[in-house]
Amino acid sequence: MLTIQIICIGKLKETYLKSAIDEYSKRLSRYCKLDILELPDEKIPDKLNTKLLDEIKSKECSNIRQHIKKDSYVIALDLKGKQFTSEDFSSKIQEISMTSSSITFIIGGSLGLTNELLNTCNEKICFSKMTFPHQLIRVFLLEQIFRAFKIANGETYHR
Repeated sequence: MLTIQIICIGKLKETYLKSAIDEYSKRLSRYCKLDILELPDEKIPDKLNTKLLDEIKSKECSNIRQHIKKDSYVIALDLKGKQFTSEDFSSKIQEISMTSSSITFIIGGSLGLTNELLNTCNEKICFSKMTFPHQLIRVFLLEQIFRAFKIANGETYHR
């Protein structure tokens, strides 16, 4: 069974988002082994300069790198990444599962990911050119992974 790991910065505090994630986690359990890892975010001071911004991103990304499973196919969520239709995303997950038993998705903190980490990823994807809270993107990601499995299995899903 395919393992899907989601590594994200910051803990969810909103109960409505936790409920949505719990629901999609339950739905996904019949298709894959899901592992969601929340890593602590660095405190962002009110007065943020470029050097401090780079230091914070570097610390968060260093922590992320330590938790990426060896031999996992790594996909970063990034505003400059490739956009997929749901059908194409489903095909991509199926294609990856033919050569890897694990897919790791990375969701950075509010300051994003370092170029160093992005350059080590197998792929970068983007859900939209609009900006969304990184906590909400977790729900989007889980919903699209669930939809991808439904599509791949020829099962109906609301349109």
